[in-house]
Amino acid sequence: MIGGQHGGQGQRLFIGGEWVEPAGGHYEVVNPADESVVGLAPEASPGQVLEAAAAAAEAFEGWSRTRPEQRAAVLDRAADIIQREFEPWAELARAETGAPTAIARGMQVGVGVSRFRRYAKGALEPVERGLPPQVTEAGPMGRAAVLGALEVRQPVGVVTCITSYNNPWANPAGKVAPALAMGNTVVVKPAPQDPLSVFRMAAALEEAGVPRGVVNVVGGQAVEVGEAAVASPHVDMVSFTGSTAVGQRIAEVCGRSMKRQLMELGGKGAAVVFEDADLDAAVAGIGTTFSFYSGQICTAPTRVIVQRAVYERLVEKLTAYLGHMKVGAPAAKGTVVGPVISAAHRDRVEAYVELGRKEGARLAHGGSRPVVDGAPGRGFYVAPTLLVDCTSDMRVVREEIFGPVVVVVPFEGGEDEAVALANDSDYGLLSYVWSGDAARAFRVARRLRAGGVGVNTIGRNMEAPFGGFKRSGVGRDVGSYALHAYSEVQSIVWAG
Repeated sequence: MIGGQHGGQGQRLFIGGEWVEPAGGHYEVVNPADESVVGLAPEASPGQVLEAAAAAAEAFEGWSRTRPEQRAAVLDRAADIIQREFEPWAELARAETGAPTAIARGMQVGVGVSRFRRYAKGALEPVERGLPPQVTEAGPMGRAAVLGALEVRQPVGVVTCITSYNNPWANPAGKVAPALAMGNTVVVKPAPQDPLSVFRMAAALEEAGVPRGVVNVVGGQAVEVGEAAVASPHVDMVSFTGSTAVGQRIAEVCGRSMKRQLMELGGKGAAVVFEDADLDAAVAGIGTTFSFYSGQICTAPTRVIVQRAVYERLVEKLTAYLGHMKVGAPAAKGTVVGPVISAAHRDRVEAYVELGRKEGARLAHGGSRPVVDGAPGRGFYVAPTLLVDCTSDMRVVREEIFGPVVVVVPFEGGEDEAVALANDSDYGLLSYVWSGDAARAFRVARRLRAGGVGVNTIGRNMEAPFGGFKRSGVGRDVGSYALHAYSEVQSIVWAG
């Protein structure tokens, strides 16, 4: 038995340190590449979700009082176990998500390992900070005194982690590892499309020696499962990655009992390209939108805002770039773009492409369903699509498509117009600026209403705070900021 999975019987839930049969039975997890069945995922009942939250609450007192070195050791051992099982678990991730092999290995399981390593070290970071003493005069509050103060970071309590389907390793690891490092206990509710990898993560933590009830994993397709994981009175915080619409509903529930929130929501990243930019570098950066998770990534520069003087050249280069991107089966050599997660999502992306045509956008590349060698007519594939001659009022420019589709909007003027177009969005997660003038690039970056800005790069510093402005989210994580997100700040004051 690996992670509570019994041959053809399907995956069990992990509640209170036990592998438990799901009350709602099982459902099939479908491989997006060929529509085969990857495995059977568990359908929890709302009651089982509440049991998981109660188990986490019961385990909190003991886990929160463990020495940081103990928590670090558990996280390090979990990373060792994931590394040991790297090959089969990367194959499972590829099958569940449809991600090409390199992404399943490096950006999914590989990043999962690195995040457990990072927060094993994070468990040892100081949680106390002395503040300058304050001299107070005698008065109604007492005698004159010198008051010392200490800032202390305390764990929040029970954290519900609701994770996204585009990365069933990096995303849950980025929630669970820092939450545990700070002394919280967790209830993890993975995305229903690809939950099996998250149960492997739970198995690694179990083998690593995490105490009973500290980590619980439930799952299911029913909306009631997620609702129970949010609404449980035992839950103190909800960490969610997903759509803005769902995030807003979760926030409403959290507001009723003042649950803490960490929300990483939608994005429609602006890529501002000035006439003095290195166009080849800009094209290579924008091109990753199509390849990473087949555009199912909220940080992608999907909205290109380019100065008119280089507009035609950029479109020409980007079109040529797409012509060399192989759409294919995830396991096939040379595949750059795999399938999207489901038939329903494929249909949604294709509907947006058709909408863009009706709105007046010009189709520069893509737009038809690709035929993949070895799987004719099967799999949920979408051709990388480039829509150009767009305007800022089009829905394809304003709404998150979450697929391999990029829109291009020209601008005639200078910095002010570029900034206005970039900021004309409900979203503000990550944006980008390409310019040969470093001073201008940084000047524009500071004016963009986005939680992060890449200057002449799509690279991310994994110690820099990550999160969004506007409807792209609430809070910041990554690096030490994740430890802060899963903690409350307490002050202790004393008279000297």
